[in-house]
Amino acid sequence: MAATEAQGLVAGQREDAAGVHGGVGSLDHEDSEDCILEPLSLPESPGGSTALAGPPSVPCIFCEEHFPVAEQDKLLKHMIIEHKIVIADVKLVADFQRYILYWKKRFTEQPITDFCSVIRINSTAPFEQDNYFLLCDVLPEDRVLREELQKQKLKEILDQQQHERNDTSFRGTCMFCTEEFHGNRSVLLNHMAREHAFNIGLPDNIVNCAEFLHTLQKKLDNLQCLYCEKTFRDKNTLKDHMRKKQHRRINPKNRDYDRFYVINYLELGKSWEEVQLEDDRELLDLPEDDWSDWQEYPVCAVCLFCEKQEETIDQLYVHMKDTHGFDLLRIKSELGLNFYQQVKLVNFIRRQVHQCRCYSCHAKFRSKTKLRAHMEEAKHASLLPDRKTWDQLEYYFPTYENDALLCTLSDSESDLTAQERDENVPVISEDTSKLRALKRSSVLNQLLLQECLEN
Repeated sequence: MAATEAQGLVAGQREDAAGVHGGVGSLDHEDSEDCILEPLSLPESPGGSTALAGPPSVPCIFCEEHFPVAEQDKLLKHMIIEHKIVIADVKLVADFQRYILYWKKRFTEQPITDFCSVIRINSTAPFEQDNYFLLCDVLPEDRVLREELQKQKLKEILDQQQHERNDTSFRGTCMFCTEEFHGNRSVLLNHMAREHAFNIGLPDNIVNCAEFLHTLQKKLDNLQCLYCEKTFRDKNTLKDHMRKKQHRRINPKNRDYDRFYVINYLELGKSWEEVQLEDDRELLDLPEDDWSDWQEYPVCAVCLFCEKQEETIDQLYVHMKDTHGFDLLRIKSELGLNFYQQVKLVNFIRRQVHQCRCYSCHAKFRSKTKLRAHMEEAKHASLLPDRKTWDQLEYYFPTYENDALLCTLSDSESDLTAQERDENVPVISEDTSKLRALKRSSVLNQLLLQECLEN
């Protein structure tokens, strides 16, 4: 985001105080010297893990004001007006309460300028200039925090979903015929879909089902149509409307329902509609069983250390080996890396280079050019740190969303060098003429014993 655009964002938010949901691009900001490169440990509260008393609330980052979780916009308004801090892309924060608690603690340890970019608005009025602080995922620590919160939220949702799938103590009443159901939630949902043509999705795709049904029942009690969300004067008129208009379904545009579907928790910042479009949009215009217009498109993968792009992955491997002394195929073979370990290694190197840090000696540089010069001169590109440094869960998340190199990684033998493929490894069979003696002396016994000791 340009400086003037950022100023406009803050000015507009200061006027309507409706919260911050805008995107953030390049801003003047220097990474903190203590950028975190491992999974975060998130405190439950600024002073420790003490549980919050009473209804769930979120504190202000800088003062003792608290706001209910449901009134998130009021807290954002308070922080903009009173403390001049703006949080970008709030909708992409999986757990807003933990996010605020984390930064409240961090801001007591270091000054805000170590983390936030500064936005100056009203720059043409010298006596009315205001400095605002922008907290966004341009800061590596903030990005890793958001990713860690997303992983934790997904785990909690999957655990809850599994619990509901196995739960047999569910009790609920049909919203259309008041028949009561006991046992598993699927009994009620299947009844409403079969008998009343009201289908909210497969039971296994839904989470927090009891809260979901309560939300829908509350709308009906308020004489509101579940699809068009119009309000009617009495229950009979509402029933006739939903039956004649075939409105016995929920409004897919109502984002309040997103939290009840597991698909909305799978990928950071993407809703179910975006995930479905990604699956289908490439198939919309293709005739069935017609592959005559199939075309191979170049990979255009980018080097790990510079901006060089190559049309094939083999050319990119050669470039990184010859120019930077980094042989990914050799490293993969020597370390025995599978596909997922290669993904984590690539994302680790991408992040280190993005932060202008040498992953071998941990030296920090002011530009990527100086970093490359150092790594080539010291031959540090091929000196990887210990496996435990980069083989972390956080590096499953790509540093760059459009990193084509990740799509070309493989754990098959097809990408071995020609020399390695042509090597003939002799295999000598054991003499099976004396089977009983063979069972006692076979080398397989030693291998099995070693495997048992390792396990």
